[in-house]
Amino acid sequence: MLEGLLIGLTTALSIQNLLMVVAGCLIGTFIGMLPGLGPMSIIAIMIPVAISMGDPSAALILLAGVYYGAIFGGSTSAILLNAPGVAGTVASSFDGYPMARQGRAGKALTIAAIASFAGGTIGALLLMIFAPALSSVALLFHSAEYFALMVVGLSAIAAFAGTGQVAKAMIMTILGLIMATVGEGALFNLPRFTMGVMDLQSGFGFITLAMAMFALPEALFLVLKPKKIEGDDGQIKDLRITRSEARAIAPVVGRQSLQGFFIGVLPGAGATIASFLGYAVERNIAPKHEQEEFGNGSIKGLAAPETANNAACTGSFVPLLTLGIPGSGTTAILLGALIALNVTPGPRLMLDEPQIFWAVIMSMFIGNLVLLILNLPLIPYIAKVLAVPRNYLIPFILFFTLMGAYIGQNNATELLILVGFGIAATALKFADYPLAPLLIGFILGGMMEDNFARSMQLYDGIAFIWERPMTLALLVIAAGLVILPSLRARLKS
Repeated sequence: MLEGLLIGLTTALSIQNLLMVVAGCLIGTFIGMLPGLGPMSIIAIMIPVAISMGDPSAALILLAGVYYGAIFGGSTSAILLNAPGVAGTVASSFDGYPMARQGRAGKALTIAAIASFAGGTIGALLLMIFAPALSSVALLFHSAEYFALMVVGLSAIAAFAGTGQVAKAMIMTILGLIMATVGEGALFNLPRFTMGVMDLQSGFGFITLAMAMFALPEALFLVLKPKKIEGDDGQIKDLRITRSEARAIAPVVGRQSLQGFFIGVLPGAGATIASFLGYAVERNIAPKHEQEEFGNGSIKGLAAPETANNAACTGSFVPLLTLGIPGSGTTAILLGALIALNVTPGPRLMLDEPQIFWAVIMSMFIGNLVLLILNLPLIPYIAKVLAVPRNYLIPFILFFTLMGAYIGQNNATELLILVGFGIAATALKFADYPLAPLLIGFILGGMMEDNFARSMQLYDGIAFIWERPMTLALLVIAAGLVILPSLRARLKS
């Protein structure tokens, strides 16, 4: 292992590969800031460039840099414009955007940058130490366990509801689950609830729904219910984190680096579930007075998902490199790039191609440092987006919202769906319904249905629930997450 580390470090520190790290991080960060262009789209665009290099180490380092750079930069639009174009940054907008509205945009971006750096760096360290052992653990998870894991994610919806809003959050989650059933079903591959519209054959697009739930209502709110943004005088203040704030978020960063990484290791879980669970866990374990701050500009509520999603991105390389199993759409594209470069990822990659395996891991340490150095000095300039006058900011938000939805599916029907859902979401927002649970239900619903259908076919019924101990344990945890908050509230009263 030590010999492999030295080979990897030497390879990663070559001039060519250092340039690939910097280039990947720059491209990922700046394009990742645009809603609608997530890591999957950017990596797909960059693959021909990477393959043309001919050097598998340099190609994978470039694409890996684009991947975590896009996740790193994706939080910017979520925090400043409430327009999360990537599923993994949705949870960052819950507290990041309220902080920006309170005139703390600079502090929010600083916390996001530091939490992302810490999550990515700790994740890379864990990847280096545990990659061989964790590859066997990942193989223990089958469809039944993934179904139970999705149920755990859904059971944490109370964390996304305000005081007295649990019933509303459950209604919105069920609505999200219903919306996830539109399109081809997991069992029979037949279209459902499409009303004869061919463009709905593959269901609603995530980007369209995310824009409709967050960005479009925000633009309409600025028109219908004008409210001055504190600190929008062009002076970006309060960039530094105080010592007390650093002490407050340090345990959050530590916990979510570990939790996010281990969730990222599981194929099919990834940054989205890691960020939602990270947010839910931190809210549930926070003291009562701090729980009320979540959703209203809590620094812990921003640090948790930012740390978790970056750690999960690093963790997703475990099944890719050690088993050859892509854990997400993004790592599936990376797998295709590796195969095109005549590299076969799997258990023997570490032995047969140590310079590729360890160089990628070493480049992650360098990449996260590059991202921090690049982003921290730019924060005062990025945060000035909020200093743009409202009559310019509203068209700016609308343009990126419509562009993001169109790029996501490349058809005009998405724009009609966006406007329709956007108006409905605005009405729900006026009625004080939380919108985040709907998106969580939609994201997890499709994955939950697929895994449930596969488990039903394999076990000829629901026997998998009690025949697989890990599935049963996860479902018990899910039941505990539902029951404990109400039980705790009842005991206090």
